[in-house]
Amino acid sequence: MIFPLLTFLWMVVIFSFSANLAEESTQISRSVGRMIGEICISEFQEWPKERQDAFAERIDYPVRKCAHASEYAILGMLLWFSFSGIAGRKAGLYSFVTGTFYAASDEIHQLYVPGRSGQISDVILDASGVLIGLLLIYILRTGIKRYKKHTSNRQIQIKIK
Repeated sequence: MIFPLLTFLWMVVIFSFSANLAEESTQISRSVGRMIGEICISEFQEWPKERQDAFAERIDYPVRKCAHASEYAILGMLLWFSFSGIAGRKAGLYSFVTGTFYAASDEIHQLYVPGRSGQISDVILDASGVLIGLLLIYILRTGIKRYKKHTSNRQIQIKIK
């Protein structure tokens, strides 16, 4: 029951980001750009404010697109955990369809936010993020299964000796 609640809360977070006016959204992504500059460029603090702002503006687009993919990768993982108990092997499919539908509805929502726009390319990016999240779950589950199998085989070999 915890994962459906976490999934719903994460959808609210995504919705709230999309409800930001264009100017607010730009300020948030530019502040992330400045933070990236501070972390990755040792002399960033010594730069004049205009140069710092230009850097943040230059990486604004990739910051926004990475944010899209990341927030939907998290959504994809939460959806998988929500569906895995009830959908079994189809949890991935249900998660992908639900996440993609939510991405499309979120872009429609942005059409009604002043200064924002709904983009089909963002729906595709968000759906890709969901898929990345599902692939991460698959990789982790496969790795855990292999590890358990390896350790149980090793225990059997030790007991036989």
